[in-house]
Amino acid sequence: MPTSFRTFLLAAAALASPLAAQTPPASPAAATARPATPFIPAGFTPPTRIEGPGFVLVPLGPEVVKLDYDAYMASIDHLQKTFSRSTNWPRQGITDAEAMKDMEGEQARFRARKSFAYAVLTPDGRRERGSVYVSPSPVPGHDAIVRLWVTKADYDAGFDAALYQWVRGWVAKDWPFRTVAYPGRSIDWATWDAAVAARKAAAGKGTP
Repeated sequence: MPTSFRTFLLAAAALASPLAAQTPPASPAAATARPATPFIPAGFTPPTRIEGPGFVLVPLGPEVVKLDYDAYMASIDHLQKTFSRSTNWPRQGITDAEAMKDMEGEQARFRARKSFAYAVLTPDGRRERGSVYVSPSPVPGHDAIVRLWVTKADYDAGFDAALYQWVRGWVAKDWPFRTVAYPGRSIDWATWDAAVAARKAAAGKGTP
């Protein structure tokens, strides 16, 4: 799986687990006895196809691997600056096998109800315009974090702002979260990065 912001989201989900947000138990037995609270309620069914104005959302997975690959590989510089803020993803040289492993990982996390990644497709399903990620928050005070990106062409056409506003309404209406963070959007990067770093430092010291 290519090193990417998707990998960061998985790590953040682990940090944001219920046990990380509480005082560490006195013994392994206590940890085993404490039931874990899932990211989403047991009775909640994550949406698997959502129609929006000029697009449709479907879960990322092997079925859309080619569309996803074409979208991010055509926007490498743009995404490194606006989404991942890293030269690790996307990058030149990502192989078909790496792309497929990435999609299989996203699908597995979706099915396990750990995080939810969606491809933003054109209504005919022939092109991916971007992606949306719904994940546990590594920072206390937020039930979830939501990230999204669009291709350079769609960004230049003004789709990024339109998708962001639509996603905010969709999450507020259709997801069971009270407080959602949109890093780099509703929360500036400097503030968010500092909060994540502080949480990691606290977790490393065994601080609740």
